[in-house]
Amino acid sequence: MIDLSQYLPILIFIIIALGLSCLFVFLPMGVSRLTGAHNPDADKLSEYECGFPAFEDARSQFDVRFYLVAISFIIFDLEAAFLFPWAVSLGETQWVGWIGMMTFLFILAVGLAYEWKKGALDWE
Repeated sequence: MIDLSQYLPILIFIIIALGLSCLFVFLPMGVSRLTGAHNPDADKLSEYECGFPAFEDARSQFDVRFYLVAISFIIFDLEAAFLFPWAVSLGETQWVGWIGMMTFLFILAVGLAYEWKKGALDWE
């Protein structure tokens, strides 16, 4: 016979976690609906993240610079994520770690110079 009483604390934990997460999601939405002014207009509903309407013809042309800026952000965000652990472990990796990180930074600098020369960072 299987004793399922050991799983009771896990079930209680899951129920409490689901209840709290639903509370943290739906309670602020309800309070804002009751207390705030709900006046959607054209400016509030306009596209602000990618610069073009999300639901249009898939063959319409768009400006590729939005994506170049997004890729640049991801690259330099990863750079920052790699620099912190590298700085902490530099005592153990010594010259091999230092040369590896300088190579990585050089490659990123070449990519940034290429983007700059191509005009991807100029906004009109």
